[in-house]
Amino acid sequence: MFLSRIELDTKRRSTMKALTSPNILHGAIEQSYSGPRERRLWRLDQLQHHLYLLLLSPNKPDLTNIVNQFGFPDRNPRWETRSYGLLLDSVKDATRWRFRLVANPIKCCKPSQDDKNRGQIHAHITSAHQSEWLLQRCQNYGFSLNPDQFLVVGSQWYRFHKGNQRKSPVTILAVTYEGILTITNAVRFQQTLQEGLGRGKAFGMGMLTIIRDKGAENE
Repeated sequence: MFLSRIELDTKRRSTMKALTSPNILHGAIEQSYSGPRERRLWRLDQLQHHLYLLLLSPNKPDLTNIVNQFGFPDRNPRWETRSYGLLLDSVKDATRWRFRLVANPIKCCKPSQDDKNRGQIHAHITSAHQSEWLLQRCQNYGFSLNPDQFLVVGSQWYRFHKGNQRKSPVTILAVTYEGILTITNAVRFQQTLQEGLGRGKAFGMGMLTIIRDKGAENE
């Protein structure tokens, strides 16, 4: 696995358009790889006054097209790519890590419990329900959370057309979480890092990143 990072130029009109329509970035990312389609995770990160595109993939990408459309073509290097193997190898049970996650917390609503239909999908719109959504699922992804050690730090609605413009627009909510987690199942957690969690992965959601929690007593 490889983790790539590219700074985006927010003064460009093409970049601003892509920031409101994540399907544009999804298309550009798909064009950065040759061979069969594979699951790739990506996310936008705002660090101080800089905006970055993070991309996790099984193979090294050629991000020339993305740089030319949304980045800084005159910079050297124009992007960074590093092996993800060392981080995956350092994942151990009972270790604590600081994390950042952009996800799409949703609920399925049915008219009644006896209704056999799938029901309508709705986003959780309050921070309390968004936090509860992650707390209820974290063990299935190989980690645990203390409610007092993570926060919802942001949310953003996206509304855009996918493919045929005559179809109904896609509406999706991106929620950003930050805090401290504890790994409970290292093998499952490695899968989570590589495969993401939740819905909306094609549109920049589901990617979980971690760094060492230097203050943890067990590290």
